[in-house]
Amino acid sequence: MWLAIIGLILGIGMGIGSAIVFPPGYSAYVAIGILACLDSVLGGICANMRDEFEWKIFVTGFFWNAVLAMVLIWLGNQLSIDLSIAAVVVYGSRMFHNFSQIRRILLHRG
Repeated sequence: MWLAIIGLILGIGMGIGSAIVFPPGYSAYVAIGILACLDSVLGGICANMRDEFEWKIFVTGFFWNAVLAMVLIWLGNQLSIDLSIAAVVVYGSRMFHNFSQIRRILLHRG
């Protein structure tokens, strides 16, 4: 679990410290991709705390969720439908669910 937290902190630090700037047209794709990746990280932490963590599932879910979310945003833009709201609701609710599971695990351990 500590390895995942250290990796998350390092990744956020590297992202903030880098000079990479995305064009404004890609901001929705990047934001939804980051949200999907955060959901995967929280799901991995939760699975690790329940001793159910599997690297293959985590890695494939991490990249697949990000790609799927960005494809949905692109498809919504092609159809003139704002699917980013749906993605934010889905990934946001999954993140809250993972947070609540992590909290319950920590409370039961203490």
